[in-house]
Amino acid sequence: MSSRLIYGFHAVTAKLRHDPEAVKEIHIDAGRHDGRARDLLAHAELQGVKVLATDGKRLDGMAPGAKHQGVIARIEGERKLAHLDDVLDTLEEPAFLLVLDGITDPRNLGACLRVADAAGVHAVIAPKDRAVGLTDVAAKTACGAAETVPYVMVTNLARTLRELQEREIWVIGTAGEAASDLYAAEWPQATAWVLGAEGEGMRRLTRENCDQLVRIPMHGTVDSLNVSVAAGVCLFEARRRR
Repeated sequence: MSSRLIYGFHAVTAKLRHDPEAVKEIHIDAGRHDGRARDLLAHAELQGVKVLATDGKRLDGMAPGAKHQGVIARIEGERKLAHLDDVLDTLEEPAFLLVLDGITDPRNLGACLRVADAAGVHAVIAPKDRAVGLTDVAAKTACGAAETVPYVMVTNLARTLRELQEREIWVIGTAGEAASDLYAAEWPQATAWVLGAEGEGMRRLTRENCDQLVRIPMHGTVDSLNVSVAAGVCLFEARRRR
C-alpha cells in the first residue's frame, strides 16, 4: 500500500486523534524537548505509534522546502476524498456546507479547510476543474483540518448545487454587488455557502444556481476579502444563528 508524509504539529496530532491506525511512524527532531514535543510523544505512545528521533537536516530532506516544525509522520494510504451522498446521508442535523468555486491557491484552500473545521462545517465541496485539489501544501496550511473535514470534489458544480436544493439545502452565494446584507438576510437551517476566488468571484452557472446572494458589508477602502477570511465571516455568522 502506498504511503505519504504529513508534517507539522497540528496535522500530525489531528491524524493521531482521528485515524491513529494509519500512522506508521513519526519522525521528530532529536533536538526538540519542549512541551509541545513531549505532548506529541505521549499521545503517540498512547496509540502505540513508533516515534523516531531524527536529525533536523534529515527532516529537511524528507520534506524539502516545507515548514515541518520538526515533526513528520508517514501515513499509510492516499488521502481519501469524501462522497457527498455519504456525508449527507449520515447527518443528524441540518446540513452546513462550504462550496468553493475556482480556488486555485493551495494555501487559500488550506485556510478555508481550517475555517470550516473551526465553524463545524460538515463538508467542503469543490469542482474538479479550476480547483487546486487537496495537495500537501493545502493540507499543511489546514493545520490538521484536511484530516477532519470531508473534502468532496465534483465533476459538475452547478448540477451538484441543484442536487443540494433537491435535498432542501438552501444555497447561498456571496457577491460584493448582492443587494442583501449578510447580517440582515435570513436563511433556513440547512445551508450551503458558496464562495468564489478573490477578484473573479463565482462563475456564471454557479451564481445562477444559488437560491440567494449576500454580501459582506465593507466599511473601509478595500472592496474584497481573501476567500478564507470571507468564509470565516459567513460561516461563523451562520454558526451563531444555528
